[in-house]
Amino acid sequence: MIPKLEEYKKRVSIISDNEIKPGLAAIEHAMNLLGSPQKNLRAIHVAGTNGKGSTICFMESILREAGISTGVFASPSMIDIHDQIRINGQNSTEEQLTTSFQILKDAGLNGMLTDFELLTAAAFVTFNRLQPDVVLIESGMGGRFDSTNVLTPMVSVIPSIARDHIGFLGDSIEEIAWHKTGIFKEGVPAVCGRIPVEAEKVAEKVATEVGSPLVIYGQGFCMKEGNPELFDGSQQLALPNRKMKGPHQAINAAVAIESLLKAGLNLPIEAIQTGIATAQLSYRFEEIAPGVFFDGAHNPAAALMLRRTIQEQLPGEKIDFVIGMMANKEIKETLDELIPVANSFTFINFNVPGAATAQCLYDQCEFGNKMVIDIDCVSSLLTKDLGVKKIVSGSLYLLNSLRSHII
Repeated sequence: MIPKLEEYKKRVSIISDNEIKPGLAAIEHAMNLLGSPQKNLRAIHVAGTNGKGSTICFMESILREAGISTGVFASPSMIDIHDQIRINGQNSTEEQLTTSFQILKDAGLNGMLTDFELLTAAAFVTFNRLQPDVVLIESGMGGRFDSTNVLTPMVSVIPSIARDHIGFLGDSIEEIAWHKTGIFKEGVPAVCGRIPVEAEKVAEKVATEVGSPLVIYGQGFCMKEGNPELFDGSQQLALPNRKMKGPHQAINAAVAIESLLKAGLNLPIEAIQTGIATAQLSYRFEEIAPGVFFDGAHNPAAALMLRRTIQEQLPGEKIDFVIGMMANKEIKETLDELIPVANSFTFINFNVPGAATAQCLYDQCEFGNKMVIDIDCVSSLLTKDLGVKKIVSGSLYLLNSLRSHII
């Protein structure tokens, strides 16, 4: 589901398939018909399980502080298709996307692609037309067979590897790592964040096979705790406090810095420092009202990072969690990670295709203080008992639907 994509498809009379069809044959053919716009981009390609959005946010912030214009292709959307394709920190406009989709139609792509492949093609066409200095491309799912993997980037980046999208990517860390590391390219540097040992072995094997110089967090670069934090990698520098909190964001910040340096970009130290300090991404432990936080943790690894952030930023406090999740996620395992810092769980029914019912979440939560409510009751729940911190989490679709009711 890509909000507002159907509007553009109808506007230019182009058809695409809403199924997921991993593989590169269709998108490669489409790129050839379009004149290979992706080859004209100075790109950084980001895949991985968690941390992609945050790492891109850090990189985008640093680049803009350095006076380098940016394009970003991200998924899923926060609101709609316009925030998935951004130029210099601003959502793409209706005029820009209409022109790009018309180019796709005129190139003969009608009926050829899936929805996400069509959106990927629109992103590449948009960036090729507007020519930002650097584009940051987020893989949609996996990496090896994701439509974004027709790029040859300046650097390939994997912030983390954990279990997610199990039905498509496999049941084991090794299988998932094989998919993610499929973005490695011959002669192109690769940067990985802190990843499991099983994933390290896969990353090292794939990097050797394709001839990609690889550096992994903790081996070739790191972020040292302290005030200030110290980045130690291709450069060494002290960093001011970050707006994006949590120990996992320190790693994401380090991955962002090392990736930009491996890309060969000339970055003033002040731009790196200010970019890291000021970067802010929606739904990453974001306090949207006093005592009310939104966080898009939707799998066990992300829930663990959320728990550690709570323990760091709200030490000793117990949290009222408000949760809605998609049915294809590891629900019990995700909820289990939050139990040690929980005061209560409230589960919500929300009207999105593929969402788990609140009762399903309730049944899989092994915590005594829990209840089910309708989404219409969430606003009053979050604005009462202001002495207890509340965190809404699980699905970005849920967070998007609730945001306007809370702020």
